[in-house]
Amino acid sequence: MERQDGQTERVDPLIQTEALIIGSGPVGLFQAFQLGLQDIRCHVVDSLPQIGGQCVELYAEKPIYDIPGIPLCTGQELIDRLKAQVKPFAPQFHLQELVSELQAADDGQWHVQTDKGTQFKAATVFIAAGVGAFVKRGLSLPGFEEMLGKHIFHKAPSEIAFKGKHLVILGDNDAALEACEKLRQGPNAAATITLLHRRDQFQAEPLAIEQMREACKAKSMRFIAGQPTALVQGTGPNEGQLTGLEILNALGDTEVLKADTLLLCLGISPKLGPLGHWGLAMERKQLVVNTETFATEATGIFAVGDINTYPGKKKLILCGFHEATLAAFGASALLYPDQKTLLQYTTTSTHLHKLLGVS
Repeated sequence: MERQDGQTERVDPLIQTEALIIGSGPVGLFQAFQLGLQDIRCHVVDSLPQIGGQCVELYAEKPIYDIPGIPLCTGQELIDRLKAQVKPFAPQFHLQELVSELQAADDGQWHVQTDKGTQFKAATVFIAAGVGAFVKRGLSLPGFEEMLGKHIFHKAPSEIAFKGKHLVILGDNDAALEACEKLRQGPNAAATITLLHRRDQFQAEPLAIEQMREACKAKSMRFIAGQPTALVQGTGPNEGQLTGLEILNALGDTEVLKADTLLLCLGISPKLGPLGHWGLAMERKQLVVNTETFATEATGIFAVGDINTYPGKKKLILCGFHEATLAAFGASALLYPDQKTLLQYTTTSTHLHKLLGVS
């Protein structure tokens, strides 16, 4: 489509689907599996660049002890198992996309659009967004949005992206310290590395902290305690280029760190985002559901996991699995009202074996 200014506007084809899941955390993945057992195929949208939600972003290597039948697994291991389990049903994932619009269509279905322009027409929608859409933490500084993806990054865009650069890494976690270790040496090493955090304390593995401190002693990098206050840009032919990062250091003084690129390892932040404007009944930023099917008041929209609320609600992954199961049965009854929704067992049902690809 051509706009008035002569530029071509992106118009995505409408994706028709029986079910759309918002959120690819453990409950969203299990929702896709349970829908598959009802012979309902789905698409999955998530604002993060990878599948897994909080499990991967917040405790990928931390232990989980209360998953039925699994005495111990990490967050990443749980997601890997859920991905393997849902594989027979081939859900289609749309990552790094935030659902921005959800509107009722004239035919009783739901029109859904993401911030990247992807459009869906879904007969049912399952909101498994945890405590909201997770987004990478950025900097509340003038010029940040314009420089993001050019001089400021959440992860290295390539192996050589920081080679020979004056790099400032922001963060106190394992990702920040691992980046310091990797990028201060080797053929693709940065020219200089400065690690910036508001205080000299870190939420990282002891070995990573020790390596960082040893590197600082060897002067192959440095650590500075402080907070960023401004992005310094070049002038003249270098206008728009990042040349430094102004900070307020631990002594309360302003100084400028030499930097032509920044790597942000600041973690993620949950945001309710557009969900709060979709007209669905909420209590304390959570969606109210009927516990028979975990449907919201809007026909065809279900909410499972930490995003919903009901009397006795417990924010546990295993509770979310239960909710996803009943929501799938509720969707089947809604989509196929003339068919009796039978309770079948994966142990004995030849129908379910066929869906699962079990011989």
